[in-house]
Amino acid sequence: QVQLVESGGGLARPGGSLRLSCAYSGFTLDYYGISWFRQAPGKEREAVACIRTYEQTPYYAQDVTGRFTISRDSAKNTVYLQMNSLKPEDTAVYYCAADIGYGNNWYDWDQYDYRGQGIQVTVSS
Repeated sequence: QVQLVESGGGLARPGGSLRLSCAYSGFTLDYYGISWFRQAPGKEREAVACIRTYEQTPYYAQDVTGRFTISRDSAKNTVYLQMNSLKPEDTAVYYCAADIGYGNNWYDWDQYDYRGQGIQVTVSS
C-alpha cells in the first residue's frame, strides 16, 4: 500500500524558515516524481516544486524560485521542501504527491497517482 506522509509544518514568522518532509512508502520503482502542491483558503491548488529521479533539474513555481529548495534522500524515501524567506502569502495547506507514470506536466495535480493528506503552514507575525 502506497503512503505519503507530510510533516514539518507549523507556524513561522515572515522571513523565517520551515522544512517540510514527505515520507513515502509502498512503491519500489526507480523512476518517479515527487512534487509539492499547496492550497490557500479560497484559492485553487497550485504546484510548488517537483523532483524526479530521472531528471537532474527540479522544477519550481515562479513565486518560490530562489526561496524554496526541493531535495530527496533516497535512503530514507523522503523528499524535503526547504522554505526560506517565508511570506504571509505562503500560508496554505501543503501536499506532497507521487507520479509513477512519467507525467508530462509536473504542475498538473490530476496526473499524480498518490497524494498525502496535507499539512498546514502558517506564516504570520
